[in-house]
Amino acid sequence: MASDVHDIRGAGNPLDRLGRPLHDLRISVMDRCNFRCPYCMPKDSFHENYRFLRSQERLSFDEIVRLSRLFAGLGVRKLRLTGGEPLLRANLADLVGDLSAIAGIDDIALTTNGVLLGQHAVDLYANGLKRVTVSLDTLDETIFKRMSGGFAALTQVLEGIEAAISAGLEPVKVNAVIERGVNDHAALDLLERFRGRPVIVRFVEFMDVGNRNAWRPDMVVPSRELVTRIHERWPIHPVSENYRGEVAQRWRFDDGAGEIGFISSVSQPFCGACSRARLSSEGSFYTCLFATDGLDLRTPLRSGADDAQLLRTIRGAWTERRDRYSEQRDELRRSDPMHRKIEMHYIGG
Repeated sequence: MASDVHDIRGAGNPLDRLGRPLHDLRISVMDRCNFRCPYCMPKDSFHENYRFLRSQERLSFDEIVRLSRLFAGLGVRKLRLTGGEPLLRANLADLVGDLSAIAGIDDIALTTNGVLLGQHAVDLYANGLKRVTVSLDTLDETIFKRMSGGFAALTQVLEGIEAAISAGLEPVKVNAVIERGVNDHAALDLLERFRGRPVIVRFVEFMDVGNRNAWRPDMVVPSRELVTRIHERWPIHPVSENYRGEVAQRWRFDDGAGEIGFISSVSQPFCGACSRARLSSEGSFYTCLFATDGLDLRTPLRSGADDAQLLRTIRGAWTERRDRYSEQRDELRRSDPMHRKIEMHYIGG
């Protein structure tokens, strides 16, 4: 088996049909969440009787580590743990420690709603977590409660951000999904609070992820509109990307008070440089956030497939990849109004 794995890895990192490499893997460790954000897990759909995955249906930590090691052999250098809410998964810091020991993995990050971050930040950092992104759409308590599905936990989220900074997970990234008529009028409040702190606020255009968030184009606030509003209050200037395919466009305050990011998947799609793949909680491999189908890796994993077989399966899926949904959104929505996509709580953001 070892020689087969060496041969497959030695063939070079795979490129998809559009010449894009496999560089980032986002791993959903938990399909459950302690929020019910309307744009992700609206509570009328994800109610108390909704059937989430049973523990044995989710990948174990050992299975996640094994697959991550194989993905590293195909060129993955960055891992991001997501959910649902990943900090609902018990002993997550242990998984971080195991993943950080994988040869070739340079960066491990976490995306969280921040409620439990204060309890775990020190342990996560001690086990090798490099970066954390906190989802925080507003500082207005009333709007926060609405956008979290009724959970008044703003104080805990802010405490979690401070705990992450204190633990050494800086700069903390704060992702804010901006919806017109919901929280767009309060977007600059986030910058007011975090300017001059080791925090990078990133504004995310509202996307049609999954099938339940009632997305409409007129609910999107284009990044260029926010850039104009911010520049009028605090002059800012664009800076170059850290690497090809970086998700956020980077800007800095002229007065040196920090950095801002804009994730413009709707108004300025970046599919052409996308090097990200996703592994769902139950072990399906998805090559796009907006994918309709995933490749089941759990079944062969648990049926005795060796590493060489799994590598061939993963490589084959990536080399056949043609995804560019954000560039084709209007066309696809016109041709197939019932276009079904995987729900975000299975594969993270």
